[in-house]
Amino acid sequence: MAWNEPGGNRNNDRDPWSSGNRGGNDQGPPDLDEALKKGLDKLNRLFGNKGGSGGSGGSGSSGGSGGGFGLILAVVGLLVFGFLAWQSVYIVDERENGVVLRFGEYHTTTMPGLNFKIPLLDDVRMVTVTDVRSFQSTGHMLTEDENIVSVNLSVQYRVEEPRNFVLNVRSPSTTLQYATDSALRHEVGSSTLHGVLTERRAELGQLVEKRLQRFLNTYTVGMQILRVNVESTQPPEPVQEAFRDVQRAREDMQRFVDQAEQYRNRVVPEARGQAQRIREEAKAYRDKVVEAAEGETARFLDVLGVYEQAPEITARRLYIDTMQQVLTGTSKVVVDIEQGNNLMMLPLDQMMKGGARAMADDAPGGSGSGDTQHQGIGSTNDRIDRISDQVIDRIRDQQNSNSGRERR
Repeated sequence: MAWNEPGGNRNNDRDPWSSGNRGGNDQGPPDLDEALKKGLDKLNRLFGNKGGSGGSGGSGSSGGSGGGFGLILAVVGLLVFGFLAWQSVYIVDERENGVVLRFGEYHTTTMPGLNFKIPLLDDVRMVTVTDVRSFQSTGHMLTEDENIVSVNLSVQYRVEEPRNFVLNVRSPSTTLQYATDSALRHEVGSSTLHGVLTERRAELGQLVEKRLQRFLNTYTVGMQILRVNVESTQPPEPVQEAFRDVQRAREDMQRFVDQAEQYRNRVVPEARGQAQRIREEAKAYRDKVVEAAEGETARFLDVLGVYEQAPEITARRLYIDTMQQVLTGTSKVVVDIEQGNNLMMLPLDQMMKGGARAMADDAPGGSGSGDTQHQGIGSTNDRIDRISDQVIDRIRDQQNSNSGRERR
């Protein structure tokens, strides 16, 4: 039966876990005080205290005090050991390097990962070597032509040598700032204001970057300059409007120069083309004249050969050809009368004009009809016939007069 059922456990109705009379094989939980006492005894034996908790009262008291002191020493020893173990281990992040100083002097540089050091002797300083750092700089300075200009720039850099970065200078950022100001003033002082504001602005950043890196290498700061960006260059505030006017004037000048250049590029090729055309025409005219002269010379030589064989016939033929060429373009008729020494010239142009006027006077007014036109054509033919008759009569009269002179 269970111990708490009615009628059960009549000999002992108390709690079976009680420390009272436990008969037979009754067992309870261990006594905490006894377990602690046993642990202290083991620690005392470990630290050399051979005395136990038994014996006389005095020896028991001294054994108890000795056990307490040993416990304290053990706890202190454990704490010191744990502290030293914790201080001897450190972790370097993957973006960092660790600079280890032993007794204040450089010892080594540790890489990312788990590393060990001697506690209280080694001092580890973490330096970020992968991040790109930057700072801004603004300054007013004199240019080569003694003008004041304001320059704003930014410097991007990273740590290249952790040892130099930690040990060689007290404040690397301050050193970098002073070196940047020095490099910037040197480059701006070697340039004109117009150059700093316009065409040399992009080049200024590159020059400052090179000079700044030389300064840092001389100082052995352990930093690498990645880029120097010139963000703005402008004159001081009180004179900015005047400088804007000057800038606008320069832009207008450049615009006029560009327009003149465009005009020159358009006119000069045209002039060169015209000159080339004139040269070609002159060359063609020269070739034409030379060839014509050569042809005339050849023809003259041919005529000369014929003339030498028959001078009179050739001269007569040349005379006739020449007179034909001369008289072909005239409106007058020259009649050579046989058996006479005179030439008769008939002004046919004047006679035709007179006939035309007479025809116009005889014709009826207005445009007329077809009959009127036939009458005009008939009148014209009659006029021509009359003129022909007059020419013939005049020729006959001239012949008769010439015959009478010869008879006399």
